[in-house]
Amino acid sequence: MKTLHFTNAWHEQSGGIRTFYLQLMRHAPAHNHTMCMVVPGAADGIEYVNSHARIRYVRSWRAPFNRAYRMLAPHAYLAPRSPIVRILNEESPDLIEICDKYSLPYLGGLIRVGMLPGYRARPTVTALSCERLDENLSAYLGLGPAAATPSPHLLRWLYFPLADHHIAVSRHTAGELQEVANGHKVTRGLWLGPMGVDLETFSPTLRSRPFAAGGEMILLYAGRLVPEKNTQLLIETMARLGDAVSARLLIAGDGILRPQLERAAAALASGRVVFLGHIASRQELAHLIANADAFLHPNPREPFGIAPLEAMASGTPLIAPLSGGVTTYAHSGNAWLSEPTGDAFAASVRSLLFEPEDRRRRVAEALRTASRFGWPQAAAHFFHLYSALHAIRLGSPPEQFHPALFYSTTRRSCFTTPRLTGGGLYNKFMGK
Repeated sequence: MKTLHFTNAWHEQSGGIRTFYLQLMRHAPAHNHTMCMVVPGAADGIEYVNSHARIRYVRSWRAPFNRAYRMLAPHAYLAPRSPIVRILNEESPDLIEICDKYSLPYLGGLIRVGMLPGYRARPTVTALSCERLDENLSAYLGLGPAAATPSPHLLRWLYFPLADHHIAVSRHTAGELQEVANGHKVTRGLWLGPMGVDLETFSPTLRSRPFAAGGEMILLYAGRLVPEKNTQLLIETMARLGDAVSARLLIAGDGILRPQLERAAAALASGRVVFLGHIASRQELAHLIANADAFLHPNPREPFGIAPLEAMASGTPLIAPLSGGVTTYAHSGNAWLSEPTGDAFAASVRSLLFEPEDRRRRVAEALRTASRFGWPQAAAHFFHLYSALHAIRLGSPPEQFHPALFYSTTRRSCFTTPRLTGGGLYNKFMGK
């Protein structure tokens, strides 16, 4: 089987979606699965990853709200000789997957109804949901709770109908799709596909220092410094710890909020926060995580969270909010979960410092949990899902299709897609 994947969430240095797709490409040969990524770049080009996977870059503009990213805009696929149409014809995929909620979903809709200029094939169209639209609007537009107002309407009419099936990386991420699916005129399958962790790289065997060596706790955050990550909570936590706990916070990562966070750290936790910048080496990052005394993950709206899972796989205590996609694998028995406030996070730090037996028990359980989320298992899950969804569209659902993979969007069967009566372009998009 051959799949073609489109995303705008592709950063040349980091990012969970980039990590996810790189791992799929790494494991593609073992499943005899051919895949190609189509991502925005500074120039057109092709990068060959291995015998079964490659990345095709399309020259694109800078993204409007985060200049560290580029964006594939509709002009890249609306003309018969546009770059994406050319790639579609050259690759001839069985299934295409679109991981974007802004400029790319319409590509899938046009393909579904045979209206993409210069392209007449009909692959299966899936949409991968690695973020929630309401949370992204809130983070980047500063709308707060008001972001929830336009999101359901945009999802219901301009996103949900345009794919044959939707895949969400967690129940948290699937929630907004479940909401708009209820009572919708069409039925679309909504499936769960959790991400994974690199158990070969992240391991407790890398730890070379005792817990809280020298009396000072080393706290760590590893991730992008961007609005949706709620990184201000890191500085608030250090301020609440004060002098009661000798602790130093290391921040491994970069992003548009770094100058703001540096100013906040200087004002609220002077001398106790160190900005390490982006760490390109995965091995160096693994050593850093394994030798921290606690990993702080501040985002209460995390779609899934690969970095927190890497901390668990490293035997490092995880402190995170009791919400979002991290609850796919984190719970009170293997992590320290609380409200996303400085006081609550500081209390968790004190708890794991002064309750060693409880810390050892939770860390042991975290290691057992992480072992079930290895990338080989996660990749096998996705490759099986792609094959099954393509078979469903062709009218021959696989005989051994695990029902646990399905997270129903309505009470109707996911194997039926009712056609609408009436004419017009709108009905064609919504019902075909």
